[in-house]
Amino acid sequence: MNIEIKRVDYSDKAQAADLLHLLNDYAQDPMGGAQALSDNTMAGLIDALKSRSFMFSLICYVDDEAAAFTNCIESFSTFKCKPLINIHDFAVKKTFRGLNLSQRLLAEVELIAKEMGCCKLTLEVLEGNLAAKNAYLKAGFSAYELDPEMGSALFWEKPLLTEC
Repeated sequence: MNIEIKRVDYSDKAQAADLLHLLNDYAQDPMGGAQALSDNTMAGLIDALKSRSFMFSLICYVDDEAAAFTNCIESFSTFKCKPLINIHDFAVKKTFRGLNLSQRLLAEVELIAKEMGCCKLTLEVLEGNLAAKNAYLKAGFSAYELDPEMGSALFWEKPLLTEC
């Protein structure tokens, strides 16, 4: 079995198609919201990613088949005065689970973040997504808190568009 992780070249039509396929597959999973991506998203995402220099994506291929991916965003920690990487999307196709692909992808993101001088990696995970939580714990992630008495940080949102 040949496993390879590639940084996505958004101008490469095959890689772009693989990324859209993996993201749409994830979107249709209950952990991704159980709804396919809109036609608008499918048509415009690659160009939108190309125009954002602070974004990067990785695809993990198993025997040349797209098996897992992540979309990452460079952000900034004001407390540390250093960049950070937020792992925005992360998924392994069901047929490829159990091959340790999540750990390989997370290690590659960490390597890129260290090369960029980042102070940390961040991500969000659903409370009920035990498989993902276990993968993240195994990779060294933990809940974020400044003071145990105040508890863990929560991820909240306020949609501004009906599509969000």
